[in-house]
Amino acid sequence: MARVTPAEARALADADAVLVDVREPDEWASGHAPGALLAPLSALTAGETLPRTAQGRPVVAICRSGKRSREAAALLTARGTDVVDVIGGMRAWTQAGLPVVTESCPTTSSDRT
Repeated sequence: MARVTPAEARALADADAVLVDVREPDEWASGHAPGALLAPLSALTAGETLPRTAQGRPVVAICRSGKRSREAAALLTARGTDVVDVIGGMRAWTQAGLPVVTESCPTTSSDRT
């Protein structure tokens, strides 16, 4: 499974990949990468699909520290998704000086198929 640095993740997201944050909604709302979609690992392991806008696109999985994103990447790879995870997660993203936004948690169920 491929792993990328936060800078590489941002470059992939600036190209065609979609950044998928696999943390829980409260964690996501407290600060996430701009343009990231929320798809909690707990929902993915329960059988939920990726948000519609992420389906069929390369995915960059991110969490707080890199543990859940590795789990999500393994799960999504097994489902046929082209996915990499971010080494060090949002902690490393923030330490690299990359932008972080805060906003209310989106309703993810309406964006699922």
